[in-house]
Amino acid sequence: MKKILVVIMAMVVAVLAGCGGQPAAKEASSPGAEKVELHVAAAASLTDVMKELVAGYEKEHPDVRIVCNFGSSGALQQAIQNGGETDLFFSAAQKQMDALEKDGLLAAGTRRDLLQNEVVLVVPKEGGRDITAFPQVTGADIKHIALGEPKGVPVGQYSEEVFTKLGILDAVKAKAVYGSDVRQVLSWVEKGEAECGVVYATDAAVSDKVRVAAKAPADTHKPIIYPAAVLKDAKHMEAAKEFLAFAASDANKKVFEKYGFEVK
Repeated sequence: MKKILVVIMAMVVAVLAGCGGQPAAKEASSPGAEKVELHVAAAASLTDVMKELVAGYEKEHPDVRIVCNFGSSGALQQAIQNGGETDLFFSAAQKQMDALEKDGLLAAGTRRDLLQNEVVLVVPKEGGRDITAFPQVTGADIKHIALGEPKGVPVGQYSEEVFTKLGILDAVKAKAVYGSDVRQVLSWVEKGEAECGVVYATDAAVSDKVRVAAKAPADTHKPIIYPAAVLKDAKHMEAAKEFLAFAASDANKKVFEKYGFEVK
């Protein structure tokens, strides 16, 4: 009996020794390097091209994870001003970037004009109205015109400039339905919920459900320039600068052009 007890005790000691050794082995292993999480705020019209750029950058930089927040430039500007975590901002207009610069929120020397775009009038590809010029939206057969909300959505601001220049803004406002960003405007036209809408040429280019009815004459609105800048309070300043340089590089010029942007 005593021999049996001795054997059992020896087994218990062996088991306990084994359990104790497991945590020691874990402590000895070195954890992998922690990834940098870069927060990028980008205009909704950049959604498709930005996703491709991010995929390319993360492939080259496995230690960096990029989190994108897409929306209207005005909403993104306000989020940044209210303390939202952002390392880098890509705006669809100068107005929003100017406001951040005035507030001293941009990292010195990082702002740059990156892209140029166009404003176009779109109709549903199937069964859309036979429109060939912006003034035709005032016709009796047009009940709903999809536009970006002009206070915070740059494409809405450019749209109002165009219609003001053409002298038909009041008539357009009577039919307008306002989207929270350019992709919502595009969606309404794609679904036929509006007979026409005003979006960027790049948004029309990525949709197979709309067709471009007309391009806005260049003299009817301000040049559509997309600026980008690193934020002064960026948590990952160097990574943000590197990604901006990557996006603006000659190597990625063709990526932007593929989506219809003109690189500055």
